Amino acid sequence: MNKLLNIGIVGCGAIGSSLAKAIMSDFAQQAELVSLYDSDIEKAYNLANKFSNRKLAALNLDELINKADLVIEATKADSAFDIAKKAISSSRDILIMSVGGLIQHYGELESLAREKKAGIYIPSGAVCGIDGLKAASFGKIKKVTLTTKKPPRAFAGSAFALKKKIRLDAIDKDTVLFEGNALSAIRLFSQNVNVAATLSIAGIGPERTIVRIIASPSAKRNTHEIEIESDAGRIFTKTENVIHPDNPKTSYLAVLSAIATLKQILEPVRIGT
Repeated sequence: MNKLLNIGIVGCGAIGSSLAKAIMSDFAQQAELVSLYDSDIEKAYNLANKFSNRKLAALNLDELINKADLVIEATKADSAFDIAKKAISSSRDILIMSVGGLIQHYGELESLAREKKAGIYIPSGAVCGIDGLKAASFGKIKKVTLTTKKPPRAFAGSAFALKKKIRLDAIDKDTVLFEGNALSAIRLFSQNVNVAATLSIAGIGPERTIVRIIASPSAKRNTHEIEIESDAGRIFTKTENVIHPDNPKTSYLAVLSAIATLKQILEPVRIGT
């Protein structure tokens, strides 16, 4: 019998909870959920109790890493790098949801992963087109543009809204909050533009990837449009995402993308580049 892959999840909010349920229900033959950790320990215990196993809750990150073969980061951008670095330093593979928190340190993590023989997994997230972009990057890419449109409440707590003192509840028409490169967008909207970070890593980098962010009071779904121009052709995708029922800042597809990535890790057949 093949050994089960031991998985630990850091972050027990909406995304972490969804992934935990998927591991328990969809991958029980290939993997085992062995640990849960959250900086708010009550969240870890609450989630562990849903599986009738209070011992799943870890008291600290080191405890979780010691138990896991694969660590899933499902926290916030400002925590992602430290979690990833600690896991990789212990030669653990890591699946990262808060990609925006890695963009300025990605090269460091990539080098560390090579040294420690660890894997870094970044799901496609809430968009289509990442496969095409990865393929096109082996030719010449001229331009990558991302236009993101979300309901105003999705930007609550962002550095941009706080800095500009924007009353998001007062926005009554489509409003362009930001237009510039992905590096700046990620700094100002770290919890909203993980897509921009993933595009940057897969393509031409955060300084050349262009991002437009629109707050739309009429938006019922989080929408991402991607335009790629390369010597292989033009790619245009539009994804209208259903908002995650427990977290308006993320899309349901982002969680499903992580589950699909887990399937790629666990099963012998891998589809896509």
